[in-house]
Amino acid sequence: MEEILEKFFASQPSWALGLEIVAILAILGKAADWLVGEAVVLSERSGMPKVIIGATIVSLGTTAPETAVSVLAALQGEPELALGNAVGSIICDTGLILGIACLILPLKLPRQIVNRQGWLQFAAGWLLVVSCWPWTGGTNPFRDGGNLPQWCGVVFLVLLVGYLCLSVRWAKLSGKAGQLEEFEQDIKAPVSFVIAKLLMAVALVVGASHLLIPAITEAAERMGIPSAIVAATIVAFGTSLPELVTAVTAARKDHGDLAIGNVIGADILNVLFVAGTSAAVTSGGLAAPSEFFRFQLPGMLLVLIVFRVGVTLSGERLQRPFGAILLAVYLAVTVLSFTLHG
Repeated sequence: MEEILEKFFASQPSWALGLEIVAILAILGKAADWLVGEAVVLSERSGMPKVIIGATIVSLGTTAPETAVSVLAALQGEPELALGNAVGSIICDTGLILGIACLILPLKLPRQIVNRQGWLQFAAGWLLVVSCWPWTGGTNPFRDGGNLPQWCGVVFLVLLVGYLCLSVRWAKLSGKAGQLEEFEQDIKAPVSFVIAKLLMAVALVVGASHLLIPAITEAAERMGIPSAIVAATIVAFGTSLPELVTAVTAARKDHGDLAIGNVIGADILNVLFVAGTSAAVTSGGLAAPSEFFRFQLPGMLLVLIVFRVGVTLSGERLQRPFGAILLAVYLAVTVLSFTLHG
């Protein structure tokens, strides 16, 4: 099947290949939204409290596209694409999505979330860099690259379980049920119907991911750009569509705290869940090419640092000028990624 897909995309003209990638990304984003919705309905039907659903199933479901793409890429021998998607999604979530949300309406700044989970977000970014760094062998990562070992992936998954348990505990202490009303349209539907829709959504996410990997590889070869860079920009944007829709909707309804909390949680999960799962399923771990250490990882840390500084200097809301700064940082990182490697 993989060989057939590679031949198919190789035979397509560039304009058609571009349209096909856009269509696959759109399907991936919609399928992920569908997946989260049906998972929430099924969980509520089982009697699970909303607070636990919001802290676990919703947060894991919104990163389903990144996880599916990265894991399949790792299994198909494209580890740099897998890592690129995780790193690029953090850059996209924090720079583009929060930037746009701030420009729509100044976002309420939830100090409790930022002071608690925000530092975990910052630490997760540094943890990824430290884990990819070649500490033995005397190699220069800026010339030879590095690697996220399989054992680090297993450690990330253990940390993921701990983070989810903390999220449930914090959610219970806050006393909030979670913003789950948008997923209640099928709450009275038969369980068999909900399960069927859930399985269909999973099939769409996995199927779209299978199509996306050879399409992105072909596009990267035609542009003369490493597939890891394409994954860190175009693919990362596509797989971050659920977070983008959530943040824009929250901002328009003046639920800025929800938008910020969603992005912070997504960044943590991109390290622990997406990169962790992808590394754990491959014996050789995930390759981190030299361009990652020269640009992508520093770009990720820059976005996270700008966010931390902005939060420290802001009052009760993240204002529009700060949103413009975040958006400018994201655009600069993206444009330079293509310019330096094109």
